[in-house]
Amino acid sequence: MSYQSGRQLVQLPGPTNVPERVLRALSRPTIDHRGPEFALLGLEVLEGLKEVFQTSGKVVVFPSSGSGAWEAALTNTLSPGDKILMFEIGQFSALWIEMAGKLGLDVDVVQSDWRHGVDPLVVEAKLREDREHKFKAVCVVHNETSSGVTSAVAPVREAINRANHPALLLVDAISSLASIDFRHDEWGVDVTISGSQKGLMLPPGLGFNAISEKALAASKTARLPRSYWEWQPMLTQNASGLFPYTPATNLLYGLKESLQMLREEGLQNVFARHQRHGEATRRAVQAWNLENVALNPKEYSNSVTAIYVPAGQSADAFRKVVLDRFNMPLGTGLGKLQNKVFRIGHLGDFNDLMLAGTLSGVEMGLEIAGIPHRKGGITAALDYLTASFKEAQSMAHV
Repeated sequence: MSYQSGRQLVQLPGPTNVPERVLRALSRPTIDHRGPEFALLGLEVLEGLKEVFQTSGKVVVFPSSGSGAWEAALTNTLSPGDKILMFEIGQFSALWIEMAGKLGLDVDVVQSDWRHGVDPLVVEAKLREDREHKFKAVCVVHNETSSGVTSAVAPVREAINRANHPALLLVDAISSLASIDFRHDEWGVDVTISGSQKGLMLPPGLGFNAISEKALAASKTARLPRSYWEWQPMLTQNASGLFPYTPATNLLYGLKESLQMLREEGLQNVFARHQRHGEATRRAVQAWNLENVALNPKEYSNSVTAIYVPAGQSADAFRKVVLDRFNMPLGTGLGKLQNKVFRIGHLGDFNDLMLAGTLSGVEMGLEIAGIPHRKGGITAALDYLTASFKEAQSMAHV
């Protein structure tokens, strides 16, 4: 392959760009994972994660992808044949549903058009009908990475409470944690699932479970087979900063640095930054006269935007043009959206100029690939970014 000058601009919705500070932290020499230096590192990152999940409870870290954290959430809280309520709102929720079935759970699946999020009214209706409390858990994907649809989690918990139902609430926050406001404790989530390669600005390789007391109690009687994924040995060892098996030491070095970066910026500022970039991207899409997969403005994702190409056009051919010409990978369409959409990831270590470059690459790529569109997406996005910056400045001086 011929050399392409400049740095590749990875605009996937994960893995995201890894900042230089984190790369340097990852390059430290590996240490004894049973020694006192590592124990201090373990205690620091486990405590720091609580701030990001907005919880005072336990957070468990597995050397895994987010899929492993899915499995840990299910196997630690449920028993063979347990009935659970799940919503297919995109490809990743579909994969989680598939996993639950393979584990021997009785899954009641609510289908959707992949353009809308979880409906709390459906949750409430399903649970009110369940007078025998056969449903043991409600499983929700907070931010569906394949479609750019964000479901409101707090109303789902309120629906469970209104139905006076004891079901656990399990939430996938893989592409929302540290990007979109997520409140494990306040929203009454029992298990929050996440991964390292998105808002936490790390390479893939760490999976997380934030655990409520109710979920911890459920794990004492849950009978699904588990060994590697079992919480209790982790929690026992974590009390002293250690792990029951070999941890991903260098990823934990990187995690320490990324948590520090989030702390320096301030979590609310991180959320505001992602909101600005999500809105700027959506304004570009509208100006291009293209269609956002998400239909409800209240459910627009601030970490990823999925965009339809016009009928008869190939999203994959367009993505290839952008990759070959500008060395910029865009997210592919997944499952039912294959070759129909491309996805722009605007999360993680990301700023206004990076977004401007991304949208410029997309607009030039649309022209080169012959995708029918209107020009002016870049201008619309930059006008919004500039105006929002000026507004923030004026508010700061009030």
